[in-house]
Formats: sequence, structure tokens, C-alpha cells
Amino acid sequence: MRHRLFLLFSAGLLFSGICSAQTGILDPDALYRKLPPPSGRTVLANQYSQVSLPQPPQFPGAPAQTPPQTAPMPPMRPRYAPVGSDSLLVDAVIDSINTARSERPVAGSHRKGDHPVLFLVGDSTMRTEVAGNGDNGQWGWGYFIENYFNTDLITVENHALGGESTRSWFKNYFFPMLRAVQPGDWVVIQLGHNDQYGGREMNSGRYRGILPGTGKEYTEVILPGNGTRERVYTYGEYLRIYIDEIRAKGAHPLLLSLTARSGRDENGHIHPDRNTEAIRSIAEEKGVPFIDFNAAIRHKYDEVFDPRKVDYLYFSDGIHASSFGAVINAETFAEELRKRPDIGLSAYLLPEKHYESAAREPGKPVIFIIGDSTGKIDNSEVTGQVGWGQVFADYVNPRKATVDNHAKAGRSARTFLNEGRWNVVYDALRPGDFVLIQFGHNDGGPINVGKARGELPGNSDEKQVMTRAADGINEGIYTYGWYLRKFCLDAQEKGAIPVILSLTPGNYRDQNGKIQRESKYKAWAQEAAQQVGAAFVDLNEISAAKLDRLTPEQTAQHYMRDPVHSSELGARRNAQSVAEGLKKLQGHPLRKLMK
Repeated sequence: MRHRLFLLFSAGLLFSGICSAQTGILDPDALYRKLPPPSGRTVLANQYSQVSLPQPPQFPGAPAQTPPQTAPMPPMRPRYAPVGSDSLLVDAVIDSINTARSERPVAGSHRKGDHPVLFLVGDSTMRTEVAGNGDNGQWGWGYFIENYFNTDLITVENHALGGESTRSWFKNYFFPMLRAVQPGDWVVIQLGHNDQYGGREMNSGRYRGILPGTGKEYTEVILPGNGTRERVYTYGEYLRIYIDEIRAKGAHPLLLSLTARSGRDENGHIHPDRNTEAIRSIAEEKGVPFIDFNAAIRHKYDEVFDPRKVDYLYFSDGIHASSFGAVINAETFAEELRKRPDIGLSAYLLPEKHYESAAREPGKPVIFIIGDSTGKIDNSEVTGQVGWGQVFADYVNPRKATVDNHAKAGRSARTFLNEGRWNVVYDALRPGDFVLIQFGHNDGGPINVGKARGELPGNSDEKQVMTRAADGINEGIYTYGWYLRKFCLDAQEKGAIPVILSLTPGNYRDQNGKIQRESKYKAWAQEAAQQVGAAFVDLNEISAAKLDRLTPEQTAQHYMRDPVHSSELGARRNAQSVAEGLKKLQGHPLRKLMK
């Protein structure tokens, strides 16, 4: 009778809606990360209204609604690096400022009092490489997943490591982690991307070779160098070992199918993963919960997202996610888990959060505005400066539409996205709504120093990874036009209609006494609009032409404090120019909504 050899330690969401997280946010202080405590109430406010859904029902072993007192988190200890590992590359440099999330922790070191820990077991799709800090532009979804859990009641430890297979992770890292597992803990297992079949890497390379299938057969190999004999099992048998050992500790295993790769079949659909049915069959055999993560992600990629959007959810290859893709994957896991109240881990999820525009009225579309201080000034009563979006509603027929102005002073297209402000608009969008997009005044500044709000110039798909000087976070930076195209694709995905505007003109005159026209960002914005089939309004030209007819003294009355920000008079000139430009769009539905 064949039996398994263990170490001495042996204890013998399918997605149906539209996802709301469109930002690969790396700033721990960003709005997206500040998930509020559950209130069970509906609160509406103009800019960041949210709907907090009721708490999920309680299940056996679920936490109490009122968080008990917890012990302080123990101090971080040195990262665990097993001696003699076959595959771990030891990096002696501090991973990043954000090491609490990016580095592989000492197992159990993040436990709070007697609360459970959610252990993540996986590969580079869950946690990239050694540092796990996006220094190559790739991010694992495990970095973002704790945003969705009530970390007062459960802590998340990401023990995934790039390049590992079910065999190599078991051999090098499983039992050190298992020592820290306690009754009531949860262990999410997602492995298989790196499992090698057909005799590859059985006793060479990174020793990731396994036998195919789910049977109980095994083979033995002699490892070079020290002549160690190792028993190698099938893919399914390794999963059985994980399950049995975790259960023996009184903890709960949860199996996931793998993240989706970008390859498509002849019909244009993302290929399903080869391991899914094996994982499902082992879960059914062992009576453990299974979430078809791969199918849920593929549904979004095939049925919800534009293929051009799917492209940027990966970084450098068709396997590893960008920060945008990692957020989508983390959100998808939370969505699928929320659908499974039979899985006790779901009781630790934070209440689902949705935004709704306070400007919405029955039967009317909402015209959203996103932009910078030329669209909105928060303290107009103090500065006298007014953004055109603050008065734009006066040029819209109130019987036909409403206006919700989300412009924010000092923002570029990039920082508006990174701070989670676009997430709010995206989630509030409904079919038939409109989005007016105007950025560029703040988009040409420093990229990774100072305010770090600049983008790469142009409208290409070029991207670079840069480390922000202020916080040490690695961020993938794209071109100005790329960010505008992202806003448009996201809006179209929700059934909304985007319109891109050129910049408001400044109080600068050329040698002929005419207001200077901005041409660089205008060209990029117009090209971006054409690429995604969005309308373009040359606000810069329309508004500047009005100023050309005024004297310098009259023009000065349209600005306040500087040559860029407008007075109320200037704000109304710009708002009127936007309305005029919209009226000139042949066949565009916004034409009929203007006064």
C-alpha cells in the first residue's frame, strides 16, 4: 500500500455585474484604501456618497458583529528565508517602504490576539517575485486583498512567492507556514501556473516538475548535488496533502482556480486554465470549498471589458498583472467569496460599497465632470476663483439632465485616477450618463519627485516603472493620452458617453495681441478621443476666441489671482464655451440637453 512521506510535523465571484475598482492604487492613504467601518445606513453626499449594505449574516465560527479588544500587532521580525532553498533568491535590500504588505512575513507574526489569520499560498500572480513591491511593474493580487476584509477581526498574511509550483512551495515553505496555523485560520491555495509536466524540472532547474492528473501515483527522483531522494506526486495529490495537513491543524483550506492569462482562442475568448477541473475535483472529493476564480475573471475579460482595457491589466507579459489587473483580481475574489455565505471566510468581508451621485434624479442622465482646478475650486468664497464646472449647470436644461462636478484642484489625469476619484465616478455611472473630461494643466510636472503628478508625454501605449521619491512606492506610469483613453473606455463600459475637452485658455497674449492657444495637449487629447470613438470639444479655441474680442483690461476681469484660474466671469465664459461646443457636435445626444 502506497503512502505519503511527510516531514515529522505531519499531523497524522461567476461575476454578474460591473466591477468598481478601476484603479491600481498604490498609495496607502488614497480614498480607495480608506474603507469605512460598516454603518448599515445609506448616506448621500455630492462628491463621495456611498451606500453601505447591511452586515452579512452570521455563520458558525463567524466573528461577532462588535470587534473584541485585540492585542497590539507584534513588531515585524526578519523575513523568513529557509536554508538550502532550491528556488528562493535572497534579497538583502529592504523591499520598499511598504514592506508590511509587500514582503513575505514570518508566519503568524501578524496575528492579532486570538483572531484568525488568512494565509495566502500561491505564486507570482498572488505576490510578485521576492520583493513583491511592483519594482518590475507587476503586482500580485494578494497585495490588495486586505482592503476587502475587516482587519480588526482577521489579518492577512501573503506567503505566495513568484516562480513556485505546488511541489516547490510544499517542499520549501509549507511546513514553516503550517507551524503558525491555528484552529479557525483560513488558508487560500492558488498554485499551478508553474507546475511542469512531461518530465521537465523533475531533478533539475527549480525542481517544479510533477506528475499530471489527480491520481495517487508517485515517482522518486534523485536530486543532484547531495543525492537527496524526493518523492514526487501528481498535481491533485499535492493538493490533497495541503488540505489534509491544514485540516489537521483545525484550519480551513479554500481552493481557487488560477488567474486568467491573456491568450485568446479563435473566437477571441480568453483560454480557460488547464488546471481548473483538477482543482474542482479535488475540492469535491475532499469536501472543501472551491471558487472558480479563473472563470470569474475570464467572464469580465470576455463579456465586460474592452480588449484594449484587458491589455493594460497585464504588465510586460500575458501572465502577470499590472497594479490595475491585480486590483481587479483582488476585487473579483472578494465578489466571488461574497456570493458564498456557506464559506465562513465570507463573514469577515467588509460590507460591499457602492457610490451613487447625489445629483441623480429619476429619468434624467447625469453629466459628470472630471478635471482640475479650472473645473472646480473648493474654497471659491475665499479665493474668488471659480471653476467652469461650478456654473455649468446654468447652461444645462434642468428638465433634461443634472450635473455632478468631481473636478479637483491640483490633479492631473494620473493623480485623479490614483487617488480613487475616478472609482467614485465609475461606480456611480449609469447607462446614458455623460462624462466631460478635461486635464492637462497639471500633467506636465515632475513624474516621481515633488508632487509626482506628471505623466509620460504623448498618446502612445508607452509605460515606465518609476519609484516615487516621497513614499518609495513603485508605480507604472503611462502617457497623458493613455489616461484619457482609460477614462473613456471605462465610461463606455458602463454605457456612459465620454467627451474630451481641450484646456481652458490662460491670460497670455502673443505678439499679435491674441490669446495664446495651447496646442500640445490639445493634439494629444483630440487623438485620444478619436482612438476610442469619443467626441472632442476644442474648449481652448472657443473660449480664447471670446477673449480675443476683449481688451487686456477686460480680459483681466475673467481671471483671479493668476493667469490660469478664472473669476466667476471667466468661469461663465468657459462654461458657455463648453455648452457651445457640445451644441456643435452633429448628432450627439448632449446637444439636446443644453439650454
